[in-house]
Amino acid sequence: MSEAQPRLAPGVRLHFDKTRDAWVLLAPERVIELEGPAADIVRLCDGTRTLDQIVDALAVQYTADKAEIAGDVADMLAELAGKRLLL
Repeated sequence: MSEAQPRLAPGVRLHFDKTRDAWVLLAPERVIELEGPAADIVRLCDGTRTLDQIVDALAVQYTADKAEIAGDVADMLAELAGKRLLL
């Protein structure tokens, strides 16, 4: 896995939207509602943890297989990076 320390891009923030009763990513002219464990993943992308550390934390939180989590997390982070929401 990568030693990169993913973090939200400048101008993007994680916010709990009371109206939607859901976590959302707020970006210029965009609101992306996070479903399932996506908010937990994004919350760990604070620029201090590596991808391995994020996967380890989620494996403990969800008591799940690290290999399965690693693939899901990598896919999600790649998608967010592709949308310029994550560095």
